[in-house]
This record gives sequence, structure tokens and C-alpha cells, in this order.
Amino acid sequence: MRGSDERSEGLFSYVSCEARVPASHPLRPIRAIVDEALEVMSPAFEGLYSKIGRPSIPPEKLLCALLLQAFYSVRSERQLMEQLDYNLLFRWFVGLSMDAPVWDVT
Repeated sequence: MRGSDERSEGLFSYVSCEARVPASHPLRPIRAIVDEALEVMSPAFEGLYSKIGRPSIPPEKLLCALLLQAFYSVRSERQLMEQLDYNLLFRWFVGLSMDAPVWDVT
């Protein structure tokens, strides 16, 4: 029996990015290693940034995004931001929620 071709464009999603990434995906162990390394580097990052002024993008998220750029051969930062906008795997790896805005490429 053929299923119906209904489009469901729901307003809300109740499934997290974590749940959508398969348990056996190769990025899961890489993310664990990266998270551990970035946790060690966090105090050094803290010392590099001013206590006043406008908050920046966390360097941990930027480094994770650059790793994805290298792993998936994304040619430019503009394309990387495009991928981060709609690719749930990329969002999960970087640590962005489903509805978090993507950074301005400039």
C-alpha cells in the first residue's frame, strides 16, 4: 500500500540533535576526544579574552567548526556557515541547538 505524500512542516521539534546522530557514527568518538582536549584548553582561552566588551563566539565552537571543515572538505567559511545552518550533524558536533542562530560569516 502506497503511503500518502503529506508534508509535515511542524513548528516545533521534540527530538534533539543528539538523538538524531547514530550511536555508531564516526564523529562520536572524535567529539569525545575533542571535548576532552578543549576542556583542558579552556583556562588558556579564558586568559586570552577581555572581561569587558561584546561577547565573542566561544573559541571551542570555532575550533569544532574548523575540524568539520577539514573532515568534510568544506571549501570556505561561507559554505561552512551554510552547512551549520541546516546540517544537524554539524550542529551537534559544534554544540549548537536546533534553533541557535549561525554566526555571521564576515
